[in-house]
Amino acid sequence: MGRDLFEGSAQARQVFETADRVLGFSITELCFRGPEAELQETRHAQPAIFAVSLACLAAARELDGLPPGPPAFLAGHSLGEFTALVAAGALDLEDGLRLVQERGRLMQEAAERSPGAMAAILGLDEAAVSDICHQAGAEVCNLNAPGQVVIGGAPRAVEAALMLALERGAQRGVRLKVSGAFHTSLVMPAAEGMARAVAASPLRDPQAPIIANTSAQPLTTAQALREELVRQLTSPVQWQRSVEYLRSQGVQGAIEFGPGRVLAGLIRRIDRSLEVRNVSDLASARGQASALDAPP
Repeated sequence: MGRDLFEGSAQARQVFETADRVLGFSITELCFRGPEAELQETRHAQPAIFAVSLACLAAARELDGLPPGPPAFLAGHSLGEFTALVAAGALDLEDGLRLVQERGRLMQEAAERSPGAMAAILGLDEAAVSDICHQAGAEVCNLNAPGQVVIGGAPRAVEAALMLALERGAQRGVRLKVSGAFHTSLVMPAAEGMARAVAASPLRDPQAPIIANTSAQPLTTAQALREELVRQLTSPVQWQRSVEYLRSQGVQGAIEFGPGRVLAGLIRRIDRSLEVRNVSDLASARGQASALDAPP
């Protein structure tokens, strides 16, 4: 992923080259050639997705693919919150890479110590899924969109929750290909190390409010961001509420930066009145300015 950005945008290439230097190995090579199994490991996947997401943003900036003026708000889902910090000027690219690399290391360590699983439950509301989790010993991880709630926990607890969900009318239960139960208490051992890493990282007040994963409320100070980055490790991602908050503030459109189009799809499910675009490669980076001026 990201190869066309590297080859077609000088600023995107600079993001990859900085990542290789700061991380101490070629994340660029891993993104372009794999092996896939190694790229999917949390310790590698997090800096890789972070680098590609910021390369998408860099390419859009270089190719005049952004609408004029600063954004009113920024938001990111889980790891994406770190991308939002860099985009908001609260964190430099190099410091962001170091922080994300440590986050990935800590989370993989926690997952190896306490193996977990995650699954998406489709077709039930938050209250029903929360009740199922309570009975099965699982936890809610992500509140993504109406009828889409991700759960996590010990593998047996997740399996029990999936069975209960199907019995109670869920359309489907989809097991996720992840190495741990992220955003649950099983990764609590990572929180202490993350708190130290965040405390040592030079954060600034963001240039635009960042909508917090844990509360779906705007964060405007470096101190609030520090608390959020530790708390979000073990707290559910409130993505649906985040989008609803943005809409309540008059936001009419959004651009997703990064590999894939998952968030754009979730936003459309939450509120179809929002115009959503995606920058995931060189072509879409170049086309955003004109696309946002055109009817959806």
